[in-house]
Amino acid sequence: MRLPETESRPSTALHRASPRVKLVAALMLVAFTALLPRRLGPVYFAPAAVLGGLWLASRMPLIYGLRRLLLAQTFILGIALLCLFSPSARPGFPATVCKSNLCVLALLVLGWTTPFPELLQALRRMRLPAVMLTSLALMYRYLPVLAEEARRMERARACRTFSRKRRMAWQNLGVILGRLFVRTAERAERIYLAMCARGWR
Repeated sequence: MRLPETESRPSTALHRASPRVKLVAALMLVAFTALLPRRLGPVYFAPAAVLGGLWLASRMPLIYGLRRLLLAQTFILGIALLCLFSPSARPGFPATVCKSNLCVLALLVLGWTTPFPELLQALRRMRLPAVMLTSLALMYRYLPVLAEEARRMERARACRTFSRKRRMAWQNLGVILGRLFVRTAERAERIYLAMCARGWR
């Protein structure tokens, strides 16, 4: 897993714009989208058109955006399905899915045009708590490490498993996730102790 800023990206006006301006604009667009009516209507074309224009202006590859939108559908549909349990909220199911995808797309454009360290700097200038920023920076730094560790565990499990049954695959996945959670907690504790030993508070 590579960090996003290691990928080759075009140099457009959006990439060169101020990170703080882009962050504030993205948050305003997300807030506007979240406040749209609970039923689909023509007003939804406004944020969709803006995001479509920004996507073209940022020169984000289609495959790059679609893959991440597809990955987000698991969470989006899970949240939207809650509408089906309430008869009064069922008409809002399509609008909830549309809103969620528009908000994710806004964040994708922001992430594509602004490296994460620059976003952290913009958040720091906006006086967000230092603890929150440090946690975000550490999470971002160690995501590729955890992804690589998960791949190693999956390969090790595959070398010791000769059954192709789907039930066994789900059991192995549960074991890998459990072990990964334990190793993540242990690694976080070691990192915290190392930081404290170097004077971090």
